[in-house]
Amino acid sequence: MTIIKRFKELIFKNYLEKRLYMLGSSHFIKSRAYYKNIENLSDTEFKIYSQNGEDGILDYLIFSLGIKRPKFIEIGIGDYSESNSRFIFERTSPKGMVVDSIPDLENKIKKRIKIWKGDLKIVNKEINSNNVLDTIKKDKMMVDLDLFSIDIDGIDYWVLDKLPKFFSKIVVLEYNPTFGFELEVSVPNIPNFNRSLYHYSNLCFGMSFKAALNLMDKKGFYFVGSNFLKNNAFFISKKYKKKKYFKNLRIDKSKSNVDSNFRESRDLNNKLNYLSGNKKIKEIINCKVVNLGNKKKKIAKIRDLLSN
Repeated sequence: MTIIKRFKELIFKNYLEKRLYMLGSSHFIKSRAYYKNIENLSDTEFKIYSQNGEDGILDYLIFSLGIKRPKFIEIGIGDYSESNSRFIFERTSPKGMVVDSIPDLENKIKKRIKIWKGDLKIVNKEINSNNVLDTIKKDKMMVDLDLFSIDIDGIDYWVLDKLPKFFSKIVVLEYNPTFGFELEVSVPNIPNFNRSLYHYSNLCFGMSFKAALNLMDKKGFYFVGSNFLKNNAFFISKKYKKKKYFKNLRIDKSKSNVDSNFRESRDLNNKLNYLSGNKKIKEIINCKVVNLGNKKKKIAKIRDLLSN
């Protein structure tokens, strides 16, 4: 009975996967006719295999830049059930690299996709600022890279800071809207950073929106928008001029980019307590972060930075 049940579950899963793929392909074929008129990046959101609507945003950016088979690197993918590169791999059979530290990564990915369909490098390791360059330079992955995506819930800023200018055409990165609009901060560059261990609330991680904007500007990229959830930012290499490739797209760098309503905070017993609004920043008021707006990049409590 157990074998029959598992077989049925597998059949149903494969059916859903095919339906998702077909739905996504059909949606994008129809949507591309309207891409040139897009004014707000979030209007292109559409979820297939991404966590939220990143699949749609990336199709818009990739199509607008005229990229046919995107070469990608994605750091922080979990078991590949939800990721920013999966649909791209499934659809275009490109060269790519995926990186994560979860146990048995390769076998988990093989259960999700047919890896023979493209040249996919699977790297099972913890990425930090010391090993990122050696890791992603293998097999000439950094040469003419189309898409770079990172979501490691921690020292993302310090990893990105190690990369050279113009390292990709498109970049997707996660920022922490809880830090607000004014602070230019990141958690310290701690090896093996663990979001839940650093602060019980799970709210003190990553970099602020302002930190993301300034870092990527330094690396040679311009901001094109964020997602509806207000936790992922999208950037384009300055080699690809906005006036040419995104003529009608309106760029909004306002406070709206941190106006996030998702609630994933936890209490001291590790139970979800669904904090919202200003209660989130108050929960981490004593959390230590690096003040990137200071030349010395000193570590300070959020409380002290907000009082200045």
